[in-house]
This record gives sequence, structure tokens and C-alpha cells, in this order.
Amino acid sequence: MRFGGSGGVGRPAGPAGVRQHAADAGVGHHGRMDGRVEGSGPRESRHDYWGVVLDAPDGPALARFYAELLGWQVSSAGPEFATVGPPDGVAYLACQTSPEYRPPVWPAVGDAQQMMLHLDFEVSDLPVAVAAAQRLGARLAEFQPQESVRVLFDPAGHPFCLYLGD
Repeated sequence: MRFGGSGGVGRPAGPAGVRQHAADAGVGHHGRMDGRVEGSGPRESRHDYWGVVLDAPDGPALARFYAELLGWQVSSAGPEFATVGPPDGVAYLACQTSPEYRPPVWPAVGDAQQMMLHLDFEVSDLPVAVAAAQRLGARLAEFQPQESVRVLFDPAGHPFCLYLGD
């Protein structure tokens, strides 16, 4: 299911209508989006890995969730580790099995496991995108801080936000 158009950095919406936000797509502290780190060569000339790794009770299952949500492909998978990436292969989201993983509590509560990061995804139709994410296994958070943003938890409990683009 597509919600039409493209957003973030011009990538099309995935099946759940999710579009990458520029902040999640390689915009550095200087607002540069050329795929380079200060002092490095062009991304295409190197074979470095650029991405985020999420721990989960079942890494490959979480990778399949994000592949479906984003309309990306599982580019590599093993029994405990899988990588998901867009067709252009600029950045990746990896998921690894970690038996010690504890999902964060959000909003933060005392000594409970704190959220260390969250992912933001721009959508053009918030209710439809939320419903699509829930069909894939996401849970809607009880607390919702803004009208144009919905906080959800992926199947492993990592918080992520769907938000309306401008």
C-alpha cells in the first residue's frame, strides 16, 4: 500500500506509507547529504557499513518487520543477524539476536531500561500508516505527545515514530 509521493530525501513511500526523514538518511551535523564523513572519500568508493544495529530477541524476525514496513529488502540474513536496506543501498538497518535484550520503557520511568534511540518515519496519511504498521505487528504507545506524530513499538519493543510531513 502506498500513500503516494515521496518524502524525506526523495525516496518513495514503502508498503506502510513510510518515507525516510532526512535526519535518518545521512544528513550530518553540517546539513550535508553527500554520503561522506569528514575526511573520507565518496561512499561508493568504499565498502564501509553505514547503519544502525537494533538488538532484539529474534533479530531476523525484526528485520523482516522493518523490511515490510519500509518497503526495503532483507539484504543479508543468518540465524541471529539480518540487514535491511533500501534499493540504493546507502544506509542499512541491521537487527541482531541478543538474549539479554530488554525493551525500553517509554516514556521513561525511574530505573527501568531507558530508550537509547528511536526511528522517525514521515508518512502522508497518519491513520492509514499506523493501521498498516499495526497489521505488521507494531503496538501503539499509550502516551502520544503530539497530534501529528504517533509513537509505536516494533515487535521487539523499540519505539518509533510515524509523523505527518509538511
